[in-house]
Amino acid sequence: MRVITGSARGCRLITPEGMDVRPTGEKVKEGVFSSIQFEIEGAYVLDLFAGSGQLGIEALSRGAARCVFVDNSPRSLRCVNENLRNTKLAVRADVVNRDSYDYIRLTAQTFDIIFLDPPYRYGHIRKLLPLAAAKLRSGGSIVCEYEREAGQPSTPDGMTLKKVYTYGKINIAVFKKPSEEEQDE
Repeated sequence: MRVITGSARGCRLITPEGMDVRPTGEKVKEGVFSSIQFEIEGAYVLDLFAGSGQLGIEALSRGAARCVFVDNSPRSLRCVNENLRNTKLAVRADVVNRDSYDYIRLTAQTFDIIFLDPPYRYGHIRKLLPLAAAKLRSGGSIVCEYEREAGQPSTPDGMTLKKVYTYGKINIAVFKKPSEEEQDE
């Protein structure tokens, strides 16, 4: 697994071992970033259920201003920290050891882009989407990865479904919050 493009292009990333972490494949990652490519520069990003941190690291490499990585697995957090050091992106990152639900409920921060890539088969996306939508800035996007058989999650109030991408058994849904200018129209 490598960083696709940007300042850390080609850097190899490590992933935690075990069945509880499922890194996003290269093809899927390329699709995700092509769908939000014009939103990344200068963005404030949240990588919830960070795992190896690859989605947030890719965003930082492509010019995001800052990324918060949240996970409660010590193994995952070690990987995130090592990957940030190896890519020389740690200075623009905050790594938080916390339950993702607690973090999204309690943080006062808001974000331009939120990545939701939780473990499959637990219905996390449906539960987290409304919470994440409340922490999204005007004009921001939520990118969700979920198993296709779980069905598409409902669009949070005040947001629109921009696009759904299918990669075999995986779906990526991109939800967009209208900008203030779009809301006034």
